[in-house]
Amino acid sequence: MAKSRIEDYALIGDEQTAALVGRDGSVDWLCLPRFDSAACFAKLLGDEENGHWRIGPRDAEDADGTPRGCTRRAYRPGTLVLDTEWDTPEGSVRVTDLMPQRDRSPDLVRVVEGLSGRVTVRSTLRLRFDYGSIVPWMRRSDGHRVAVAGPDSAWLRSEPPVPTWGEKFGTHSEFTIGAGEKVAFVLTWHPSHEPRPPLVDPHEALRHSVADWQAWSARCRYDGPHRDTVLRSLITLKALTYAPTGGIVAAPTTSLPEEIGGVRNWDYRYCWLRDSTLNLGALLAAGYHEEAEAWRDWLVRAVAGAPADLQIMYGLAGERRLPEAALPWLTGFAGSAPVRIGNDAVRQLQLDVYGQVMDSLSLARTSGMTVKPHMWPLQCALMDWLRSAWRQPDEGVWEVRGGRRQFVHSKVMVWVAADRAVRTMERHPELKGDLEGWREMREEVHREVCERGYDPGRNTFTQFYGSRELDAATLLIPRVGFLPPDDPRVTGTIDAVRAELCEGGFLHRYSADRTGVDGLPGGEGAFLVCSFWLADALHTTGRGKEARELFERLVGLANDVGLLAEEYDPVSGRQLGNFPQAFSHIGLVNTALALFGDEGAG
Repeated sequence: MAKSRIEDYALIGDEQTAALVGRDGSVDWLCLPRFDSAACFAKLLGDEENGHWRIGPRDAEDADGTPRGCTRRAYRPGTLVLDTEWDTPEGSVRVTDLMPQRDRSPDLVRVVEGLSGRVTVRSTLRLRFDYGSIVPWMRRSDGHRVAVAGPDSAWLRSEPPVPTWGEKFGTHSEFTIGAGEKVAFVLTWHPSHEPRPPLVDPHEALRHSVADWQAWSARCRYDGPHRDTVLRSLITLKALTYAPTGGIVAAPTTSLPEEIGGVRNWDYRYCWLRDSTLNLGALLAAGYHEEAEAWRDWLVRAVAGAPADLQIMYGLAGERRLPEAALPWLTGFAGSAPVRIGNDAVRQLQLDVYGQVMDSLSLARTSGMTVKPHMWPLQCALMDWLRSAWRQPDEGVWEVRGGRRQFVHSKVMVWVAADRAVRTMERHPELKGDLEGWREMREEVHREVCERGYDPGRNTFTQFYGSRELDAATLLIPRVGFLPPDDPRVTGTIDAVRAELCEGGFLHRYSADRTGVDGLPGGEGAFLVCSFWLADALHTTGRGKEARELFERLVGLANDVGLLAEEYDPVSGRQLGNFPQAFSHIGLVNTALALFGDEGAG
């Protein structure tokens, strides 16, 4: 099999971490025990010696041992349980992959089932702790293979037992399976200083996982066009949720490139505030109030503290320190180095996040969520700080590293913060706050954006004050209520962004390759959530046919199991960036709800 593409992978997970499984049956990425922990399989960003676990037919390998892709694969309907099947001259075989909801420790379960004939199957496990840098010590214990290195320990067993042997720092097995026969493998991680956790029954785990996921999926209220695709996006958002806290990671991966061979490789295994309102809206509209409330509660805990210290992202439990470092022993996906862990953008000032927080808490209040007594005092503190600080430049929603500017989207979201504060007090006169001061602030911000962030000659809002460049984030102006959809400045901005930022029918965030605004070399792909925003904007301004056509093209970019990365390269036809990307799937759900909500709300 040729070097995998990003879209060759499928996702499995247990709502605390996730694994990527290739079309060749190889698990090439898995961080344990959390999304943001060190990977024990890091082939995704290096090679086989950095850790992977392949199970597949011996006949599905080339003469040099290179595995070939499967014949077909699919998730079981309404679940995160993956079936991968091969047809070979010997017969057919299926590998079912899942990570069951954990009790104490994470388990990776792989069930091999014969479908026809008799097929010889190979399993090759190379555990490499600390992002592929540490080869563990392997030993046998009570029929298990046990790997230990420092704080990490992993136990491998099969039911029924199949012979295993060690070779070239890997654990191997080979067995023949007939129609109707099954062999289940379980890999369990735990801290090395603790005793082995209780064993899970892999077949019971499979049955329970299918039942639990299908029960969850049955709650989906959307029943319009592309329901399966929308549901797959919602399942993906659920899979990217860190269940103990309710935080939703942007992606389960780090350093998948925004340009093959480029340096725009970032760690997305954290929770971004910019996603907050869109997350809440998607979950609430689709009928998932429990998940929406958990996300709201995570948000309130994460942002608690001094208003000036509000961050653009946090760790899974609200951690604030996410120091960035490079891992030189990993060559990067398709040679795209450096591989980074942590994210220095955490230290940036982004004024838009104040608007996101205020908008999210306003939406939570109006949607009937339980109101926490400390929410309003927190919002007042955020507004008091923002009122004195909103005029300063910032790094903007796209986390540029080329210096601070007066970004238009940031100022629009400052307006959103003031607007939501005012509206909340108008609806709830019992609340105390600086109503008149916030009204004045709202008017002043609106006036300044329209004067300094708008180019009357081209009838468009720009990326930052005094710039001639454009920014796809300005498509959100009608969505957040800054201007009505029929305002000529809104339609002019949509037309200008579409004309200047489109490539192959899909939108770039901004002109990264010519402005130098982000301080990085090279370019990037079309940003999928921005293309969904364009569809939303076209729909809002009465161009429904164009909006639906764009939505159909965007849905068509999903891989064979319905997953989307952050970006797409219209030239090579490849997905780019971290995968799967919550922002892209949030965009898909919200656009489907916007376009088909009347016919699709159950």
